[in-house]
Amino acid sequence: MRRFLTLLCCCLPLWSVAADVELQHANIDSDDLAAQQRGFKAFQMHCASCHSTHFQRYQRVADDLKLSADELQQYMFTDAKVNGLIESAMSEEEASRWFGMAPPDLTLVSRVRGDDWIYTFLNSFYRDDKRPFGVNNRLLPYTAMPHVLQSEQGLATANFVEKDGKMVIESLSAPQNGSMTADEYAAMTKDITAYLSYAADPVKAKREAIGWWVMGYLGLFFLLAWLLKKEYWKDVH
Repeated sequence: MRRFLTLLCCCLPLWSVAADVELQHANIDSDDLAAQQRGFKAFQMHCASCHSTHFQRYQRVADDLKLSADELQQYMFTDAKVNGLIESAMSEEEASRWFGMAPPDLTLVSRVRGDDWIYTFLNSFYRDDKRPFGVNNRLLPYTAMPHVLQSEQGLATANFVEKDGKMVIESLSAPQNGSMTADEYAAMTKDITAYLSYAADPVKAKREAIGWWVMGYLGLFFLLAWLLKKEYWKDVH
């Protein structure tokens, strides 16, 4: 718990400078198991070297997402056991040397920022030669995070305009030199968002399904109670 609060406090200064950008709609379906499976694999391949999902366990994810033991083992990049917590492959000390701070745990980022924020963030990187890694992010200016998906998306260029005496980003050009098409990249970032949405609330789909049964029960109980009330009060009225 202390570790999580420390990481959260480190992130607050960055989150507080988030730009006023209209969020893109991810339209995440909590019942889309295939998207969550692809998102888990993409997250482990591209994000887990720095970011953990410390409040999830490998075995729980495998059970929920219907991953086989071989699939799970293929995407475990630490010496953790299958019932262990999902930690990042990079130590906090090493991460701090690279980025100036330990990258935050992302288990609850969907609950804190929302699915649309995650999806927009992953689609908002652009070239900025003044930054240490040569990139910046329109949604989260001055982020310490490199564009880890640059080889897939390519790199966009920011188009600036003057507004109220300041230069602001009007739009981003189409990314260049990526291995994926724009649609393929959008699909991958949506899958990653779907996985992080699941990680933040693993029982969401089950809870919503049970909710319909509860509402049905309450409706039936209300009808029975109303009929019973009419029966008791019929002589009074």
